Amino acid sequence: MPATTRRAWILALVLVATAAITAPAASPPAERNVVLVLVDGLRWQEVFTGADAALLDKDSGGIADAEAARATWWRESPAERRRLLLPFLWTVVAREGQLLGNRALGSAVDVANAARVSYPGYSEMIVGFADPAITGNAAVVNPNRSVFEWLAGLPATRGRVAVIGAWDRVAEIAACGRGGVFVNAGLEPITVPPLTAEQALLNRIKAESFPPWPGEPVDAVTFYAALEYVRAHMPRALWLTFGETDEWAHARRYDRTLLSAQRTDAFIAALWHELQATPATRGTTTLIVAGDHGRGRTGKDWTDHGKDVPGAGEVWIAALGPLTAALGERSRHEPVTLSQVAATVAAALGEDYAAAEPRAAPPIPGLITYSGR
Repeated sequence: MPATTRRAWILALVLVATAAITAPAASPPAERNVVLVLVDGLRWQEVFTGADAALLDKDSGGIADAEAARATWWRESPAERRRLLLPFLWTVVAREGQLLGNRALGSAVDVANAARVSYPGYSEMIVGFADPAITGNAAVVNPNRSVFEWLAGLPATRGRVAVIGAWDRVAEIAACGRGGVFVNAGLEPITVPPLTAEQALLNRIKAESFPPWPGEPVDAVTFYAALEYVRAHMPRALWLTFGETDEWAHARRYDRTLLSAQRTDAFIAALWHELQATPATRGTTTLIVAGDHGRGRTGKDWTDHGKDVPGAGEVWIAALGPLTAALGERSRHEPVTLSQVAATVAAALGEDYAAAEPRAAPPIPGLITYSGR
């Protein structure tokens, strides 16, 4: 090899080596985040078809002004009605994410527990299996470890797992903060620093107001308290629960049930937009929304649920985020159970909860397309 050619090769190798030494290190992979939202007792029928004509009256729906209710909620097309009721779900999630549970399209989602009431459903959702010993809503600390407690024990998510619920029983369901999970439920104040002026005011409202239900503020108070907590602490895994849709249904107030559903949709939209406007969570957060139980199918029993109520085990699930393919309203898939949500939450963070908890159901097929870290 001529000397000039040899010198050129040596110079090229030096330049390559220098570039390798001085090149900036590759950016670490973005942290994945997940938010699970529970909407208590909202039927799949309203989610997928909007207001039920049979309930827009006084006898079945408890509505004093049925004509005004029909003007507000009724549209001839189910697609129009559901978009009116849940605009974020049907203009954003349906376009960019997935919805499961429209039984008319062969999309069946059911609870695995036989009780078909709230505590068993809440627990099933976060522990990954139905515990036959949990049959009611008694204030008993959940003996089962949840996916959130498990995540709180992992190095990547330790200290960054939170549960905030409208219903005071959420404290026991989430094992009262066992394992390092931050838990706030019902009328309890949020006092962890930094305490913003907004959070302090919400604490005062909880202490000084008279909510319609024992131990449970209106959902707006729970939501804004959760929003302030998210802004201050940026948890990587959050479970947020709403309760008004169930409370007003039990009270046979279909008009307020619909209004609560619409407001819950707006709260979820506001949280999503906040997360997308925040650099730490933009484009890295998976949102999963689900019900904990269904309700009766007819005008006679739509207010009720439980093991003897037909339809009370029928639920729905929605998901949105960078790891969820935009399949929209899914149809004709294998049956899904609420118990699969826990492992799906972990999968959104690249973790395998079903491997750590043998009783847990596997993630929902096709909902999360990313499995590695």
